[in-house]
Amino acid sequence: MQLLKRFFNVSIVAVLGVTPVQAAQTLAQCLEQGKAQYEAQNYNAAASTFATCVKLDNSSVDAHLSLAGALLTKEDLKGAQTQFEEALQHMQRNSPYWSYTYSMLGDIALKQKENKKALSLYAKSLTYNAANVNSLIGKGVILEAQGDKQGAAEAYTAALAVEPLNVIARKRLISLEPDYMTDEEILTALKQRYAVKPEQKELTEKNRALFEKIHWAEAHKGVDYLKNKYGKNTKEYIVTLNQGTDFARDLLTLNGYNTLQKSIGQDAVVVFQRMNIPIQEVFALRNKEGKPVFTKESTLTDEGYVVYTHALAGKKEFLLPNQAIPPTPAQVQKANQRARNLLSKGYAEITRSELKMVETQTLCSEDTLKDKLGVVYLPVTKERHRYFVPIKDASELKNVPYFYVMQARHKRNPKVEVPKNELVEYYKFYGYTVCLSDGNLTLEETGGK
Repeated sequence: MQLLKRFFNVSIVAVLGVTPVQAAQTLAQCLEQGKAQYEAQNYNAAASTFATCVKLDNSSVDAHLSLAGALLTKEDLKGAQTQFEEALQHMQRNSPYWSYTYSMLGDIALKQKENKKALSLYAKSLTYNAANVNSLIGKGVILEAQGDKQGAAEAYTAALAVEPLNVIARKRLISLEPDYMTDEEILTALKQRYAVKPEQKELTEKNRALFEKIHWAEAHKGVDYLKNKYGKNTKEYIVTLNQGTDFARDLLTLNGYNTLQKSIGQDAVVVFQRMNIPIQEVFALRNKEGKPVFTKESTLTDEGYVVYTHALAGKKEFLLPNQAIPPTPAQVQKANQRARNLLSKGYAEITRSELKMVETQTLCSEDTLKDKLGVVYLPVTKERHRYFVPIKDASELKNVPYFYVMQARHKRNPKVEVPKNELVEYYKFYGYTVCLSDGNLTLEETGGK
């Protein structure tokens, strides 16, 4: 948006090609009208006006870029891309808009999650203008997503060299500090926070871990929490760098970090109890990935802090001790695909209660059900499964679970047909159960059943 505003603030007077004076004035008036509508945030009207400008002169770079900018603001990515690409076709070699146009095309590709293409477009933009802040930030975002934290930090640093007050670049650079700062810089940062002695010369792994924890707490509004809780009495908890400048930054001291951990842990206990969680279960809470909310010292873990912030908003993003970990979308998708394969191969899905009923009817162990009776335990998560039994199999032994399931369903709904199974009848006739008390088969299926 910032680059779009800059583009529209440029005086739009150029008309490419040889056109009559009256036509040039008409185009200029059209562009000025669209620009006024855009600045008034009437983006639909602006897009319509700029579309008229394009019709007046399809070779006008200004018209195409103006329409592209309006469409991009309206999130019409495809339409904006078409207009930016059309502008490139008519752009003169000395045009000041090459870098801008490729940068905007990079933004579109990034929004479409085409990171490789976006990175290439940002790189092209930077060949025309190495100081294009939008392209530098976009490049940093992609490198960060790809795991190149050092490269991302360099891109954000370059953007700040051009625009020292750029909030996006500064915030993203700060968030990456543990990943790109040198040992010497981290040691200095810890001294600024009064977390190590001033005379310390070398950074230890324990120091590094402490910096990461304090930095994480700062990134997750730890400073704001202490300010809200203690008001002006935060001198021992918070230190401000570059005070009185545009680059002022509040940091947690070691005392502040420890106080934060203790205070939030106590507050969290109260909040969870207000959500009707018994105190004996509070310290056994987990997040939805199964990671503990509290440490052994009764302070919040990093995951617990996130759970706590959700709890403050009334959201239950935690698991009670007896609750299973819910599957992720990827796990659900994988399980669904495997389930479809089983169904296509002649299996029927049964519920967990039906599985338990089969176990009771047959006395068979889980291993016997799997190995001898064809029951499939399809894992969704470590704690959750789906269950399938064969419907038709050459072996009547493997059809035994299905027989019992259908028999139970028939009792609830007489319309359900119970398949015949001579092996089951054989067991019943002689008073056998399918398995013995040890869970193993009473006897193997034979031809003379």
